[in-house]
Amino acid sequence: MKRNTIWLIIVGLFSFQTLKAQDPDLLKLAGSDSTGKQRVTMAFKSSRVINQHSMEFIPKKGLDFRILHRFGPINSGFENFYGLDEANFRFGFDYGLGKSLTIGIGRSNVNKEWDGFIKYRPIWQTEGGSPVSLVWVSGMTVNSTPWTQPDRKNYFSSRLGFYHELIIGRKFSQAVTFQMTPVFVHRNLVDSSHNDNDTWALGFGGRIKMTKRTAFVFDYHAILAGKQAGTYNPLSLGVDIETGGHVFQLHVSNATGMNEKAFLTNTTDDFWSGDIRFGFNISRMFKIGKKKVKS
Repeated sequence: MKRNTIWLIIVGLFSFQTLKAQDPDLLKLAGSDSTGKQRVTMAFKSSRVINQHSMEFIPKKGLDFRILHRFGPINSGFENFYGLDEANFRFGFDYGLGKSLTIGIGRSNVNKEWDGFIKYRPIWQTEGGSPVSLVWVSGMTVNSTPWTQPDRKNYFSSRLGFYHELIIGRKFSQAVTFQMTPVFVHRNLVDSSHNDNDTWALGFGGRIKMTKRTAFVFDYHAILAGKQAGTYNPLSLGVDIETGGHVFQLHVSNATGMNEKAFLTNTTDDFWSGDIRFGFNISRMFKIGKKKVKS
């Protein structure tokens, strides 16, 4: 098994053991809006569904260290230990600047890519008020792999990609949440004149609570325009397991990349042909700063 796979499993197991130390209310954004109407909280137990952002936020002054890990294709056979010999991952830090404002940065080994984003919620679902939450996410990616033709004049701007998305989400009941996400991705440089720089997609994500501590989650993106040749629509299915107030997630997906630009423009496996990968997402939440004590 590759060294980085072993390292990630060790880190994942350590994080899993330390989850119980977390504050069970770190993602519970309780309170009322300016009109006194109660805000709807806990639509998801994480700020991400599986790949895509969820309508939930990191709490103010909360720092989320997150590892997204994906093995190789399960159908690669025993020779590749059914995908476990291969390790693809993204690790990142998300920070809550406010109850409705989060920023984040991450690094993926796929294309040695860095990414950063800002996430803002202008409308929060409330009881007797807005029936949905609206969330805007804008992000940028930087590919840091060596130039394929280093002898020619290359531009840093060619490494950049950008994405913008609008999440329209609603928690229908204590058990059911659904969101829809139009997404636009722009790449400054593509690898073929047959591929478009711009990609449009429509994402869907949801959560169905099965027991007190487990829930089924899914996310799917239909590529509407600008689909790159040889790619497929990304689909991920998973199970959230609540452990001491947080979530350890197991999932399967046909996507290798773990930021919007990567999984929307470079998913080369067909889920329905069995080209799926097993993975897990895990996070460790920290509270930055101390609570003020009233005198």
